[in-house]
Amino acid sequence: MRNLLLPLSESVRLSLRAGDEVTLSGDLYTGRDAAHKLMVQALEKGEPLPFPLNGETIYYTGPTPAKPGQIIGSCGPTSSYRMDPYSPILMKHGLKVMIGKGPRSEAFRRSLVENRAVYLDVTGGIGALLSQRVKAMELIAYPWLESEAIYRLRIENFPAIVAYDSAGNDVFTF
Repeated sequence: MRNLLLPLSESVRLSLRAGDEVTLSGDLYTGRDAAHKLMVQALEKGEPLPFPLNGETIYYTGPTPAKPGQIIGSCGPTSSYRMDPYSPILMKHGLKVMIGKGPRSEAFRRSLVENRAVYLDVTGGIGALLSQRVKAMELIAYPWLESEAIYRLRIENFPAIVAYDSAGNDVFTF
């Protein structure tokens, strides 16, 4: 198990291999397909993004509302294939780490290698447990999307597996 600090340095990111078990600590952003679509539209119009993508991490989750005394509600991963139309564009603008669940398209995997990025997989169904790894949460953009808005999360020891590495290796074919 490798304990990694976000944002990942290029050398750490490039050293990751499919199948590596990692824990992540630091800041990441949330975003699902609706937020991805809005970010791509902003890029197409030459408008600024809600946060700089360069070297950043996006976790595909739509957190449920927090109960009193909680930072966040359940925050399990969503099926990642829904971001496939948008992810290559965001990677070209600097996004380097994506976290979700399940396999991705061939076009996504090619773009991942081209952009020297990585895709991490998180076990579905453990959103309540993952929420305990979130130490802070801040709304960043698109509040009308509610749970699908973009949030910045500060996480500690957040577990994941490298599903696709920057060299094109694929844990789903092991």
